[in-house]
Amino acid sequence: MLRSVFTKALWDQRRGIMGWSLAVAAVGVLYAAFYPSMNNPDMAAAIRAFPEGMLEALGMTDITSPAGYLGSTTYGILGPVLMLIFAGTLGIRAIAGDEESGRLDVLLAHPVERWTVVLERAAAMVVALALAGLALFLAMVAASGPAQFDAIGVGNLAAASAHLVLLGLAFGSLGLAVGALTGSRGLAWGAVAIVAVLTYLANTLGPTVEALAWSRDLSPFRYYNGGQPLANGLQVADALVLAATSLVLTAVAVAGFRSRDIAV
Repeated sequence: MLRSVFTKALWDQRRGIMGWSLAVAAVGVLYAAFYPSMNNPDMAAAIRAFPEGMLEALGMTDITSPAGYLGSTTYGILGPVLMLIFAGTLGIRAIAGDEESGRLDVLLAHPVERWTVVLERAAAMVVALALAGLALFLAMVAASGPAQFDAIGVGNLAAASAHLVLLGLAFGSLGLAVGALTGSRGLAWGAVAIVAVLTYLANTLGPTVEALAWSRDLSPFRYYNGGQPLANGLQVADALVLAATSLVLTAVAVAGFRSRDIAV
């Protein structure tokens, strides 16, 4: 089982995968439990009292419908934050983390190619994020009846969870690429954090500020939730953009790691 970099990576991360998957699922159930209390005329009137620009920036323009509520909470705030932290941890640890700790030297002392290390650890990251997304999806399906949002449908919940996995994968691949290019966890985390904040602001402020409208098309968050998969199902074009971004960043990681001198 542990004869490949891929299986070894999954085995080493088994506790983290389980913990993060449970955390993401628990957040989904926690938010879902509050939906019945949000779905009433008084709450709708209270939401309408807020400035429209602020509601758009926070993604809370339709918080009383099932898709609008989950799109603003589970799939709009804490869910993406947890998935991005989990993905960033996986991507950055894959090369930069092991390099700074000295474990990468031991691995590369074996007859294994550098490109193999990058690709197999990237594949392990895909599996780990997919398991977290699956845990969230199953939790939301289980909670949909008691929480009164079963009108969304299993297919749309699956689509939203898949988009969330792809969003995490894009940022995890960014952490992998910067870590492979520099060997520094600090630089990789800085890059992931800065890009996440800037692209989130581009997605939320772009529609409200004319001068920033162009920046929204550069934001992964636009391709994550711009097509509203909870309401409209899987957005194939958007999903392909996120997947292509991850592939390009993984290719950058492979090229950078192969050409960099790491004194092994």
